[in-house]
This record gives sequence, structure tokens and C-alpha cells, in this order.
Amino acid sequence: MKALNASDERVREAPPVDRKTALEQTLKKRILSMEIAPGAILDEVALSDEFGMSRPPVRELIRQMAAEGYIELEANRAPRVSSMSHETLRSYFLAAPLIYAATTKLAAMIATPSEIQGLRRIQARFRQAVDEKDVDGRVFYNDLFHRQIGVVAKNPHLFPSLCRLLIDHARQAKTFYGLSNDATMQADLEEAVQQHDDIIDAIERRDPETAEQIVRSHIDLARRRMAMYTAPEGVEVQIEI
Repeated sequence: MKALNASDERVREAPPVDRKTALEQTLKKRILSMEIAPGAILDEVALSDEFGMSRPPVRELIRQMAAEGYIELEANRAPRVSSMSHETLRSYFLAAPLIYAATTKLAAMIATPSEIQGLRRIQARFRQAVDEKDVDGRVFYNDLFHRQIGVVAKNPHLFPSLCRLLIDHARQAKTFYGLSNDATMQADLEEAVQQHDDIIDAIERRDPETAEQIVRSHIDLARRRMAMYTAPEGVEVQIEI
């Protein structure tokens, strides 16, 4: 477990009513950015002390985040950050094409002009993060982009599944796109940026079939990046798409 340290943002001065929200936002950010590693134990006492809260609301928040998929709870064991293993990655890549395709197609059918402009604003921040090689910003705005498509789709059955996928999506992006010495990384990022633009254009044209095709290619790009990360150096990786 990565210990909480003095360089982390403190919220002791926040009004009591805001502390739980501040803890939630900070904890989610630390999990998604891999600042707290998958499988790491969460120290309720340290969190209570850091945010100036008693333990009952901290436990309540941990239960809430467990229901959302950020944390794993087991009887008689300390809470842990949701793990990432070959099994969870396989589950992700089995489910992702179905959920992303469904939400993106729905968004293409019903998105309003103001919602499309909202996607473009998020995309502009994502592109800026890519251009500036801001890894954390890149992960954050990529996550926000796909989450907002789920919001636009307005489907209460799909949205919880999408949100759960995005937890692992963000952590994969932090891992597999975090290789500064990878000569192909920037090219893949530029392709991802273009795919985002193409998804928005398809949504704006109300073209759900094209939107689905693009988002499936987007997932395949992530799958290819994962394979390149996990293969030993010098081993040629061939991905059939």
C-alpha cells in the first residue's frame, strides 16, 4: 500500500458537510491514477485523520465505493482497492465492446446539440493533455469523455456497468500508456484522439452504426497497447482486428 503523505491535498479546513465529498473525490482520483495500487489495503484510521472525520462516515463511503466497484470488501478483512489481474482484464475486454457500443449507439440516437458541445469541450481538454504529455490529465479526460457519453445515452441499466468498466479503463490507461520510452505511444495517443473526434462526429450525424464501429476500434487500440506492454521486449506482437 502506498502511504498517504504530506504532499497530498488536505481538506481539514473544509466545512464538515463537504468533507465526505472531498474524501470521495480524492480517494477515487488516487485509485484511478494508481497512486493507490490495485489490491492495496485502505487504512480507515488514516483516512479519518487526514480528512478530519469520524470513522462511521468513512466506512459508509467505503461501502458506497465498493458498490460502485472501486473497493473490495470481505468479511473480517480490511477494505482493499479493487484488484487488477489477468482475470479482471479478460472480463473487461469481454464486456467493454458490448457496453461501450450500446451506450455510444444510444447517444448517437438521442444526443442534443448542447450535449454534443459538452463532449467537444471535454475532448478539447483530452487533446490538450495528450499534446502536453500530461498523463494524469489524459487519463482523467478520457474517463470523463466516455462517462459523459453514458450520461448522454440516458440509460439507467447500462450506465452502472459503464461506470464499473471505466474504473479499470482508467487504470489500464495509466499503466499501458505510461511508457515514456515507447516509440509508438504518441502515435497511438494521436489515433485515440482522432477516434474521439470521429465518435463525436458520428453522434452529431445521428449515425449509430458508424459510432459503434469507431468505438470498437477504440477498444482494440487499448487491447493492442496492453499486448505491447505485457509482451517481453523483442517479441513481435500480432493482434488481429
